[in-house]
Amino acid sequence: MSLAVSRCLGRVLSRQTALSSFVMGEVPNAIQSPWFASAMTLKTSAPLRAEPKKKKKVDPRREQIARERLRKKLKKLEKVPPELIPIEDFITPAKCLDETRARSAPRLAFEESEHRALLLKEWSRYKQKQHIAEMEAIALALEAQREALEELKFESEELYQAALKPDPLLFPFIHEGPSYTPPKAKYEAPDGKYNDITKVYTQ
Repeated sequence: MSLAVSRCLGRVLSRQTALSSFVMGEVPNAIQSPWFASAMTLKTSAPLRAEPKKKKKVDPRREQIARERLRKKLKKLEKVPPELIPIEDFITPAKCLDETRARSAPRLAFEESEHRALLLKEWSRYKQKQHIAEMEAIALALEAQREALEELKFESEELYQAALKPDPLLFPFIHEGPSYTPPKAKYEAPDGKYNDITKVYTQ
C-alpha cells in the first residue's frame, strides 16, 4: 500500500515539475501566461482593471414625474399650429418697397396740361354717348325678339319651341385636342442646364 502511494506521489510531482518548467520558460517557444499555472501552486487571475457597473436605483415617483412632464410638452406642441411654408411669389422684394426709387412725373407746360384735360373730357363724352346708344339698341332688339316670339307662339307651338333652342351653327367652332397616347417608358425629357435655387423648408 505504501509503495503504491509513493509511486502515485512521484508521478504527480514529476508532472508538476514538467508543467512548471513549461510555464516558467524552460521549454523553448512556450507562452508565459497565468492561465497555465500548476494545480498545486498559487495562481491569480489576469488583471481586468475594471469595476462592475452598479445598477442605479430608479425611484418610481421620479420616473412618473418625468413621464408627466414629457406628456405636457407633447400637449403644448400639439396646440401650436404648424408653420406655413411661405410662397415667394406673393412676397414683394425689399428693393421694390424702397420709396426713394419712385419715378418723378414729367413736368408739363400749362398749355399742354389744359389740352390733355379738355381731350380727356371730350373722350368721356364720346364714350358716354356710345354706351347709351348701345344700351338702346340692345333694348330695342330684346323687345323686338320678345314680340316676335309671342307672335310665333300664337302661330305654331312647335316653331316656338324650336326657336327657343340654341343654334349650334350660329358660332361655328371646331376644336381638336391632343390625342391620348401612353407615355414612352424610356424617354428622358431634356431639362437643360439650370441652377436650382429652390429653398427647402422643414417643419
